[in-house]
Amino acid sequence: MKIILALIRKEFIQIFRDKLIMPIIFVVPLVQLIILANAATLEMKNIKMMVVDNDLSITSRKLISKFEGSPFFIINKRSTSIDIAEKELKKGNVDVIVNIPQNFEKDLYREKKDKILVLINAINGVVAGISSAYIQNIILDYNIDVISSVMKVSRNSLINNQLNITYTHWYNPQLNYKNYMVPGILVILVTIIGMFLSCLNLVKEKEIGTIEQINVTPIKKYQFISGKLIPFLILALFELCFGLFIGKLLFNIPILGNIGLLLIFTAVYLIIVLGMGLIVATSVQTQQQAMFVLFFVMIVGVMMSGIFTSVETMPIWAQKINLLNPIFYYMKIIRMILLKGSSLIDLYKELIIMSVFAILSIQTAVLTYRKKVA
Repeated sequence: MKIILALIRKEFIQIFRDKLIMPIIFVVPLVQLIILANAATLEMKNIKMMVVDNDLSITSRKLISKFEGSPFFIINKRSTSIDIAEKELKKGNVDVIVNIPQNFEKDLYREKKDKILVLINAINGVVAGISSAYIQNIILDYNIDVISSVMKVSRNSLINNQLNITYTHWYNPQLNYKNYMVPGILVILVTIIGMFLSCLNLVKEKEIGTIEQINVTPIKKYQFISGKLIPFLILALFELCFGLFIGKLLFNIPILGNIGLLLIFTAVYLIIVLGMGLIVATSVQTQQQAMFVLFFVMIVGVMMSGIFTSVETMPIWAQKINLLNPIFYYMKIIRMILLKGSSLIDLYKELIIMSVFAILSIQTAVLTYRKKVA
């Protein structure tokens, strides 16, 4: 035990001698939380709209005013030519075109129906789908106004005669997307500390040759690995606590569950990623090689973990692959504990699975590491 403690002390001294470590520990979480929590969102606002009004009537202007009053759209261009509007759409200057035809008012009140053309840039399918839903709701609201004016009845009576649906949003009543994103960003930060820094630290020693000095000592393999990995486990746990503090301070994210339980799950997860980092470190010779491998592993794991969208919406084959993705389990756990207040009874299956992953990861890391003299 004394040997492991001595190695841990040596490792901490070496870590804090590195001038890049402190910014990574304190500055990177702050910057990522501030930028990503505000930028990485599915809340659609300020969608650029162009209106082609060929009717120029009071009725068409009322419809346009409905879009102007919406917080989701900005009408930044107007025209009477659909060809000009399509060119603006192709250039990317607008996202949505609403084309109101000639005789719109006349046909609407004479025939009791009319059509408008809506063109949406669907390169981003998520934005297109949400924009379409917003537009349909605005037009539905406009239809109620038209019907109430034609039938000489109150708007409220028409609304009351419709099917009335009430609903409640559990765990995130305000639909604040930051509550969903901040825990996901914390997963990335913990993974960076646990996997990237531990791996690069070991590879750096291989590059400069200092690891050979340890290899010629009687230090046992498990002692060396423990001394290498435990400091980064402690740093990553500190990083999580620091990130939670920043998230609560800046975004007031809910912390409904037990922090101690979250730290236990985080420790198990860190054993997994630390073992993965060590496996990569023993397989490469330079930090550049390590970065390529780690980036590939992490980007695939994070994007499939459900950080932006629900895993249940993924193809069946992707959901099956995710069963082997430890980032997916930890992403689910941190959100359930923070946002839902889940307890160990709710998460015992994930704990069992992650414990198996941790044993396999660290065992593989020990077996792949060769203590030898060059």
